Amino acid sequence: MNKVRFNMKFISTIVISFLILNGEIMAIEEPKFKVLTAKENYEIREYDPILVAETKINGSFDESGNLAFRILADYIFGNNVSKEKIEMTAPVAQKQNSEKIEMTAPVSQVSSDEGYLVQFTMPSKYTMDTIPKPVDPRVLLKIIPSKKVAVLRYSGFWSEEKYKEKLAMLRKNLLEDKIKTMGEPVFARYNPPFQLWFLRRNEIWIEVEYSPSKEIK
Repeated sequence: MNKVRFNMKFISTIVISFLILNGEIMAIEEPKFKVLTAKENYEIREYDPILVAETKINGSFDESGNLAFRILADYIFGNNVSKEKIEMTAPVAQKQNSEKIEMTAPVSQVSSDEGYLVQFTMPSKYTMDTIPKPVDPRVLLKIIPSKKVAVLRYSGFWSEEKYKEKLAMLRKNLLEDKIKTMGEPVFARYNPPFQLWFLRRNEIWIEVEYSPSKEIK
């Protein structure tokens, strides 16, 4: 029995080490940003404009991300006019589908009666003129303008329950610090589905009105 436990512990250590090492070796591009301020529970970032591929899904919070991922992955894996493979970037953002609100994340997810918008951030080497055009009409290309967002980071599962718990925490902190928010929150995921849950990097983004000269006590 002790030998079995030792072997399982050894195998788990090897698997975790491989995943961590693999993440370092296969580091993928993320959107450029600068941190304007860092608090204990969140930070405020200013993002450069982001070119994204997005799709709309009429489904639940949990299923929309999976359904959209297949559509967008098909596009970057070569289902485009140029039949060109596009490098995967992070995060994947999911947010509420609202025509009045611009998406602000790489792969983001947001909920509404009309479902969710999910986005993949495109590599920075592309512009709207050079990015391969999608074949699937469900995939749209757009540029997200520069924005300031409050960001809360956490690990763990991608469940709606966990997301809502962390979102409430972020909203409470921003209210206490008198930071005005705008638009819908974005759920940003940085890891593939096979990543161990406790090694995942998840973030919630909310656009804010913020001046770097403003002090947060």
